[in-house]
Amino acid sequence: MNNLSNNNIIHIKNNELEYIQFKKLLEYNDLIRHAITLKPFDIGSNESFYNKAEEVKKDYKKLCDILEINNKDIYRPFQTHTDIVKCVNDEDPGIFTEEFKNVDALTTNRKNKILSVSIADCIDLIFFDPVKKVIANTHSGWQGTYKLISQKTVENMVDNYDCNPKDIICCIGPSIRKCHFEVDEDIKERFFEKFKHLYNINEIIGKGRIEQNKQKFNIDTVLINTTILKQMGLKEENIIDCGICTVCNSDKFHSYRVDREISGRNTGIITLV
Repeated sequence: MNNLSNNNIIHIKNNELEYIQFKKLLEYNDLIRHAITLKPFDIGSNESFYNKAEEVKKDYKKLCDILEINNKDIYRPFQTHTDIVKCVNDEDPGIFTEEFKNVDALTTNRKNKILSVSIADCIDLIFFDPVKKVIANTHSGWQGTYKLISQKTVENMVDNYDCNPKDIICCIGPSIRKCHFEVDEDIKERFFEKFKHLYNINEIIGKGRIEQNKQKFNIDTVLINTTILKQMGLKEENIIDCGICTVCNSDKFHSYRVDREISGRNTGIITLV
């Protein structure tokens, strides 16, 4: 398997478990731990998790042991492509607990709370404020991007933890990219109406191929999120993209667009230590 390391990430293989880490976040390894997993690691979709719960728990433990963190306080929401961001305080940890049903982003300033989201083409946005010592983990598919969940994550960090956007780092994980996020005109029009005020809208949305006399369009959801984050006040140098397309690299990452209903899920995790 090719090594995916580049200027922004390192690709690690450890005891049959592979993951990437962001070099910027590794500068704060005394404060946080993080990772985004590769295949064959599979934490299961919302639907398939219950058929493999014990296996998933063992995989989480394996990953946590490698990162030298305790796996008992994992918070994994039941994601349904919402724009809901919730704080993790003293709730009971667990996978799909009632408190975090229909939630797609988590924030906390508490130590040893592992924030986990599941991904298979959707964007994992990992946030860290090293000044206020606040973290967030956000699942942003095309629907979450449309609903501005990245903006709402930053607003949550500002409102609940007094974060300054200038201090916030956001790392963008592997996801479907413009090269493969192909939509019909109805979705294109929805995105155009929502984001036509952005200065780079013509770069965000472009014409694609023609199929059965119908024009297809390609949308850059990563660029939408980076543009929104800059508008929110994040510094350009603090928005770090891994640059990896999950469809182009579906041999390495789970991809719903490639595998559909049988697709597994990778996970992105972050915790304060």
